[in-house]
Amino acid sequence: MVLEQSTYRESLRVPVSWWIIATATVVTLFVIVAVPVNTIAGALVGGLAAVGLLALFLRYGGARVEVDEQHLRAGRAEIDRTYLGDVEALTGDAARNAFGRDCDPKAYLVLRSYLPGAVRVQITDPGDPAPYWLIATRHPDRLAAALSGHSVGRS
Repeated sequence: MVLEQSTYRESLRVPVSWWIIATATVVTLFVIVAVPVNTIAGALVGGLAAVGLLALFLRYGGARVEVDEQHLRAGRAEIDRTYLGDVEALTGDAARNAFGRDCDPKAYLVLRSYLPGAVRVQITDPGDPAPYWLIATRHPDRLAAALSGHSVGRS
């Protein structure tokens, strides 16, 4: 059995700033309930908020993007690389517009608002309703290079 090695792998985890804000939110909820009611009620409310935010962040930030010799995996979807067409790395306004005003409603999106770049991959499978996949990434040039079969050095 031969294990395929990924040519590109990225986990789209939420940024540290979100965890800091979530911690401040949990502490605030604890205090605004514990002071007028009691510590147990504050701990219950804070604990429920912490569990909810933890689940949300792990689920939302648990998306992976992987490229190997055979497949592209993005979020919960996977496609054979033989069905991939043109690949375009997007940054700045181009990435924002691609997810916004220029987005085709039929496209498959892996959107993460905290990521600065994206890659648009045209789909050539006539049976696939999505004209392209639009994948948020921290490294659009590296992902595009992996999909195109080129190598790009790490920055």
